[in-house]
Amino acid sequence: MRAEESEAELENEAEYVTGGKARLWLVTIGLRALIVSLSQSLLIPVLPALPAQLNTSSETVQWLLTSTLLVAAVAVPVMGRLGDMWGKRLMLLVAVAAMLVGSLITALSNDVVILIIGRSIQGISAAAIPLGISLLATLLPRNRRATAMATISAMLGVGGALGLPFAGLLAESGDFHVLFWVTAAGSAIAFVGILTLVPEPRDAAGGRVDILGALLLGGALITLLLPLSDGSDWGWGSFTTIILFVAAAVLFVLFGLWEIRHTAPLVDLRSIGRRPILLTNIASLFIGFALFASLIGTATYVQAPVASGYGFATTTLVAGLTMLPSGLAMLVLSPVAARMINGIGAGRTLAIGGTVIAIGWAMRIFVTGSLTEIIIGSTIVGIGTGIGYASIPALVSENTPHHELASANGVNTLVRSLGSSLASALGGSILATFTIVVGTSELPSLTGYRVLFANCAVAALVAAVIALLVRSGKKAR
Repeated sequence: MRAEESEAELENEAEYVTGGKARLWLVTIGLRALIVSLSQSLLIPVLPALPAQLNTSSETVQWLLTSTLLVAAVAVPVMGRLGDMWGKRLMLLVAVAAMLVGSLITALSNDVVILIIGRSIQGISAAAIPLGISLLATLLPRNRRATAMATISAMLGVGGALGLPFAGLLAESGDFHVLFWVTAAGSAIAFVGILTLVPEPRDAAGGRVDILGALLLGGALITLLLPLSDGSDWGWGSFTTIILFVAAAVLFVLFGLWEIRHTAPLVDLRSIGRRPILLTNIASLFIGFALFASLIGTATYVQAPVASGYGFATTTLVAGLTMLPSGLAMLVLSPVAARMINGIGAGRTLAIGGTVIAIGWAMRIFVTGSLTEIIIGSTIVGIGTGIGYASIPALVSENTPHHELASANGVNTLVRSLGSSLASALGGSILATFTIVVGTSELPSLTGYRVLFANCAVAALVAAVIALLVRSGKKAR
């Protein structure tokens, strides 16, 4: 009863938020989302040059990405739960501080071990995305929430689109440490802005931390994501890969049994098992799968030599710029996505987004004659992504009480990430199976890319169908 009264009070308070104040909060939290998105893509173009610069192996350098992925997978649901318990703004500040500290460590070091530690700390900041969305959904009146969530979601695409050409430019003419100075500066500005401008809603539920649940979930996610990330190198039938998958299955079962019996679980399995949330998370899994090819299907694709039969032999910078229209389309169309959510509901909007993504991938399968056509197809995928990313948190918000919102968004973000990890494993196997030899190099063939794009298109359509089955807990406005 107290939770319902608190939620009603928050709703009444939110109705009195002025437009200027709402925009200020949105800009401040949106900057945080942009920095997180930038940090996830900045290293990718410079990764091939780092083994020589750091005097280490390419396998070790790969941990600059893998460590961030593993820490983020654990941090997102845990930080979400802590946000519901202790305050969404408080935990958002912790996430921003983690990005600042991690960025400073990586900006000041040339030792690969220290760099991996810094990148691991940066992984904690991935929780800033669901925390920021949950905070805005709690603070803002209903008629402003769809626009806010669409804008924050668009920042994910904009950050990725800006990060690739920016990092590509530095890869050709600069020092990779500048990348981390950029994220450090942005994080410092965002931290001060959130601390001084954004209030903490009065919906903290309190309670004790489910430490055993966190350990079980962390272990399950790490043992699942490690083979998904490196299984293609280890061999899918290798002893290490099989043991880790078995360990992940056992740990997930133990986690489920513990959470069902715990009075204050880390993840409320009964809550996320409700039909609207369950279907939203399943659709999100397929959306995450469908979006995996956005990077390798564009930047890597256009950098391939002309002799491959599909590539354009572009530079790293040009390859990054081919992604820019996609990210900008997400930002420009975010108000359109918000109006769609307010008009026809988040479920139907997600279905439209999934369909548009599938159309974009279908174009990429059949239209390959020029760089312009590749950019158009990728931009269509970006438009669908913007619509889909805007509607997913809206669906979660519509069907979740305020005092559970950060945890629910954290789980949803994790599910999307797992979808991308599954697609990465499958996509890597597909591209390794369908190959051609160009000179002395073995490259993925056009057929391999087409099979990958077809899988992504089917996943997007499955997400669209599932989205139509979601019934909102209340009308989106």
